[in-house]
Amino acid sequence: MCLALPAQVVEKRDGDEAIVNLGGVRKAVSLALVPEAEIGDYVIVHVGHAIGLLDRDEAEKTLALFAELDAAQAAEAALTTGGAAT
Repeated sequence: MCLALPAQVVEKRDGDEAIVNLGGVRKAVSLALVPEAEIGDYVIVHVGHAIGLLDRDEAEKTLALFAELDAAQAAEAALTTGGAAT
């Protein structure tokens, strides 16, 4: 399965490289396909490349859904293993 994830541009570097925040993880990506992206913008990232700009509200809704999914999976894992959910 391939996913494109929303991420926020936190640093622009030389060339088309930028650092983005992917759910708390900083990752270098290429901005070659969206050179207009600026620090603070949200982009969609797929296999190391930003492939489009994303509206801030839409990005935040999507990130909230990912967080909700993560919490549900943690709760399910805790039930399966008998541990506590985090």
